[in-house]
Amino acid sequence: MPRKRPIKLRCPICKKPANAADPDFPFCSERCRLIDLGKWASGAYVISSPVDDADEAIRQDSADEDGD
Repeated sequence: MPRKRPIKLRCPICKKPANAADPDFPFCSERCRLIDLGKWASGAYVISSPVDDADEAIRQDSADEDGD
């Protein structure tokens, strides 16, 4: 039976090893956690919204009107 290899977890900011039992997980330290928080607060990270195609909406409206 093959042994399972342990998963090496890395800090997303500095790429140092991070311990899952640490209170700052998934970061390696409070410093990296605060850097990440600052990036969210400054707008460096964004969650994109779905792109609406205006032409598609116009086609949908005209198709609905033609069907009446």
